[in-house]
Amino acid sequence: MIGETSSKNPRISHVSISNGDICSDFGSSSDFANYTVHVPPTPDNNPGPLHIALQDIDTGSSYKDEDLDQTELRISEEEDALLYKISQPLTRVVKISPIIMVLYRILIFVRIVALCFFLVWRVRNPNEKAIWLWGLSVVCEIWFAFSWLIDQIPRLYPVNHATDTEALKARFESPNRNNPTGKSDLPGIDVFVSTADAEKEPPLVTANTILSILAVDYPIEKLSCYLSDDGGSLLTFEAMAEAASFAKIWVPFCRKHKIEPRNPESYFGLKKDPYKGKVRHDFVRERRYVKRGYEEFKVRVNALSHSIRRRSDAFNSKEEIKALEKWKNWKVKVEEDQVKEPRPAIVAPKATWMSDGTHWPGTWTVPCQNHSRGDHASIIQVLLYPPEDEPVNGRGGEGDALDFEGVDIRLPMFVYVSREKRPGYEHNKKAGAMNALVRASAIMSNGPFILNLDCDHYVYNSIAFRDGICFMMDQDGDRVCYVQFPQRFEGIDPSDRYANRNTVFFDINLRALDGIQGPMYVGTGCLFRRTALYGFDPPLVPVETEPSGCCSCCFPQQRKRTPATVASEAAYYVDVDVEVEEEDQFDVDLIRKHFGSSSMLVSSVKVAEFQGKPLAMGHSSARGRPPGSLTCGREPLDPAAVSEAVNVISCWYEDKTEWGISVGWVYGSVTEDVVTGFRMHEKGWRSFYCVTEPDAFRGSAPINLTDRLHQVLRWATGSVEIFFSRNNAILAGRKLKFLQRISYLNVGIYPFTSIFILTYCFLPPLSLFSGQFVVDSLNKWFLSYLLTISLSLCGLAVLEVKWSGISLEEWWRNEQFWLIGGTSAHLVAVLQGILKVIAGIEISFTLTSKSSGDDEDDEFADLYLFKWTSLMIPPLTIIILNIVAILFAFCRTVFSDNPQWSNLVGGTFFAVWVLVHMYPFAKGLMGRRGRTPTIVYVWSGLIAICFSLLYVTIKNSELNGGSFQLT
Repeated sequence: MIGETSSKNPRISHVSISNGDICSDFGSSSDFANYTVHVPPTPDNNPGPLHIALQDIDTGSSYKDEDLDQTELRISEEEDALLYKISQPLTRVVKISPIIMVLYRILIFVRIVALCFFLVWRVRNPNEKAIWLWGLSVVCEIWFAFSWLIDQIPRLYPVNHATDTEALKARFESPNRNNPTGKSDLPGIDVFVSTADAEKEPPLVTANTILSILAVDYPIEKLSCYLSDDGGSLLTFEAMAEAASFAKIWVPFCRKHKIEPRNPESYFGLKKDPYKGKVRHDFVRERRYVKRGYEEFKVRVNALSHSIRRRSDAFNSKEEIKALEKWKNWKVKVEEDQVKEPRPAIVAPKATWMSDGTHWPGTWTVPCQNHSRGDHASIIQVLLYPPEDEPVNGRGGEGDALDFEGVDIRLPMFVYVSREKRPGYEHNKKAGAMNALVRASAIMSNGPFILNLDCDHYVYNSIAFRDGICFMMDQDGDRVCYVQFPQRFEGIDPSDRYANRNTVFFDINLRALDGIQGPMYVGTGCLFRRTALYGFDPPLVPVETEPSGCCSCCFPQQRKRTPATVASEAAYYVDVDVEVEEEDQFDVDLIRKHFGSSSMLVSSVKVAEFQGKPLAMGHSSARGRPPGSLTCGREPLDPAAVSEAVNVISCWYEDKTEWGISVGWVYGSVTEDVVTGFRMHEKGWRSFYCVTEPDAFRGSAPINLTDRLHQVLRWATGSVEIFFSRNNAILAGRKLKFLQRISYLNVGIYPFTSIFILTYCFLPPLSLFSGQFVVDSLNKWFLSYLLTISLSLCGLAVLEVKWSGISLEEWWRNEQFWLIGGTSAHLVAVLQGILKVIAGIEISFTLTSKSSGDDEDDEFADLYLFKWTSLMIPPLTIIILNIVAILFAFCRTVFSDNPQWSNLVGGTFFAVWVLVHMYPFAKGLMGRRGRTPTIVYVWSGLIAICFSLLYVTIKNSELNGGSFQLT
């Protein structure tokens, strides 16, 4: 309530670092430098008497608060509309058609019943003539039924969520009693962008991603961007410096003309009319100027590699001359004076030089000690400093190329970060780099929310950040750990041959999980609550809102938390004059053990928790923050904070802490994203799925068959690691809901289906070669069950297409690649995972290349690029055997005295089913017309030999009286 703000939740007007007398909730000022919270005078803490004076609109007379009953408040229509908008929820559920959902659930039930009857019939009716064939098929079919069930059951409650950004603006950025100036009261967001290899992840792609982030529609002073360069490359660093320079014209240009998308490469490459809907007279001129500037920017970035090499060669030549002169002076001095001095080196190291004439502290082009990918110092460079608190309008005039008059030209803070790496330390790949950014950003900006993006995923919708914040700032938003956005991809062939878009996963699976406990974390495009990453539990749910009854198995009640969850308590901020209790002191010691020795990092935890709370409104006011508490500006970035940030990204900082175990991104898995999200759901947090129009983010995906298989291999290997670890959903606590548990269980189990898929794909050739089938005969019960199961699957596909919005072709492509991946990458992932568990053999993967193909004239040149890999052997063998088996069985049946047409039809049907699923793989092997790879000719020769032997066998059977037997 306004005017009844608790003293335990003061309004923060100033946060600073002080070394003087500090009153801290974490300990004494003699031990640590802490943040000080200055509480402005409010009706709660003002010692003077409080009088509320209201002025009459007509007469100008004033009334005291005791005469309030006699005052008539006149509210204009605009104010009434504003109050109504403020009271509206920020998110809402968009219901799917009840008819579709009822039919969908009925079909699921029908298919489950049909599968049960089918499996019972199969077990009770063995084929005595080929018991081995029957046994293999039954085992595979039972597993397929189980696999389908755990994949389908979590899809029972799909939902769609929509956001109201206008209500968000009215609540947080409109003038009101608590915020008369209408200054933004939104929380801060720290954006993390990760890159690791400047060759496979071109700096120009990363620079475009950074430019799209700096230009988003979000309060400038509340936004910070951090780039993690895990390769420590000078090429990436200088490209980011160029991007920061170009942003000074690109970002104001986007704000002035409302440009979408705000990635310059994508914007200038649009095929639609760029002038449609633009009414400003200077748009054409300014667009041409900015486009010319971007072309020059691209030339500079693409030439950086050559510039760095020339610069380094020039400096190294001078150093070699100096070293040679030094050696000559030493030699003369030794010969004349006979003085024993250490011999200087003749050859100077091949260093990589920065433009200011100093050595680059990161990785050198010619690696050496202290300057290689796994051995270099920490680097933090602020490329764009925190902006001023008030808007800064640009200048305009006839002589200026760009007229930014009335346009805010401030830029968000942009920081380049490369963590320290030393031999003998485990750096934990991307998860370790993300945790280093979490610590550095906590000291430098401490945004209560963190958005992570891959370097090739740029912001396509400039208001996407506001959409994500709607979930965090809505009622009970403090129980939301993250908001996952779907991944959308560009540069994929129109037919999506290898299911690169993953629409079934992103638009069906994750949308369905949104109706349970929330979607999984899928690695990029995710907005996190910082305190959830810190490993704290969510706030307690009021007793009256806890679910109970028959659904308690799927929606379990929350248990009380231990005192270690201090950062999640409702009454989190205490009065600055209140002494720290013993229980809080215990929590502080535990937090220090979890987070490390940095006092500034530890002190930032409470600030981030408070700033991430929704406003105190309605029933959640006890857990909210006072309105207007984030309207004050933040402190300037001082050298002490930067120095401490460098300290917390050192390679030794995580020793004897909980980083990577219960704090931050979780270590020990190739798929650290899924494990990190699982840990949050296991604690009882809720996540949401935010689908925007247009797409929030867009990125690139490998369209080449080999790269696609290796990508799937990496995901599947991570799933096997999850299955054999303590992150298996079977071992999760009670706070994980039942259907959510089933979904996570499926993540760890699905690679093992490859064993049964591979076996089942070999059954048709075995059946056709042996002349037997999986059943004794094609009777009516077998055909009836098979028809029911197939039709129900088709019906489910149609209904899923209806409620998810994907196309039927996308659904079918997913089915095809499910079989291709199951017979190749998933099988190898199972073997690698078992080897890691049994023998401790570590698995290493290479980055997927984000660069385009060599043929610049063809957008899909990579699609036809053939790169042989051993993963192709099993599916290629399956294709050849099925084709040969069909021809063999057909010929044998035709020349047989007693043809078994039912066995031929049954075996041929399943063989064709396999081949139809394998069609994209076979098409990928052929490559572009006229560029068929040699390996295809080799396998074609082997098939020709098989056909020749088959022909000889048939001819021999004719000579023996027409009976066809395999000799």
